[in-house]
Amino acid sequence: MIDPNMETPEDIEPADAVADEPLDIDGLARKFQKELNSGLIALVLLSVLERAREDLYGYQIAKSLQAMSVGGSPMKQGALYPVLRTLSAHGLLASRVVPSYAGPPRRYYRITDTGRETLARWLGIWTTTRQFVDAVAGPAIPTPPDSEQP
Repeated sequence: MIDPNMETPEDIEPADAVADEPLDIDGLARKFQKELNSGLIALVLLSVLERAREDLYGYQIAKSLQAMSVGGSPMKQGALYPVLRTLSAHGLLASRVVPSYAGPPRRYYRITDTGRETLARWLGIWTTTRQFVDAVAGPAIPTPPDSEQP
C-alpha cells in the first residue's frame, strides 16, 4: 500500500536549499568523533586493562591511551570514569580503592574473566564493522578496463 503522505522526489528539497546558514563542518566532525568515541571507549578500556600487567587507576589509563595515540587521545579523560564504573557494575572489571598519600584515594581496576570473554566478542564485532566501513568508505578499487560492468 502506498502512503499518500509519503514524500516524492519532487517534494524533497536539495540539501543546499534547506540550510540558510553555512554548514558547520568542524562541528559535525566533533559530533561524529564524540559519537564514535562513546561507542568505542568501553572496547578500548577493556583492551588496555586486558594488556596491563597490574591494576590501573583512571589517570594511568588516560596517560596510557595518550601515549599510544599519535597526536593525543581523541577520548577525553573525564569520559573514561563513567565507563569504568559501568564496566565494573556489569562485572567486566573488578576494582579496589587504595588510600593515596598525595590526594584522594585511587580506584584501581582490573579486567575479570567475564570482561575477557566480552572483550573477545566485542573485538570480533569491531573487526567485522571496521572491515565493512573500510570496504564501503575506503578508497575505491579501480575496475580493470576489460571487465564487464553490470
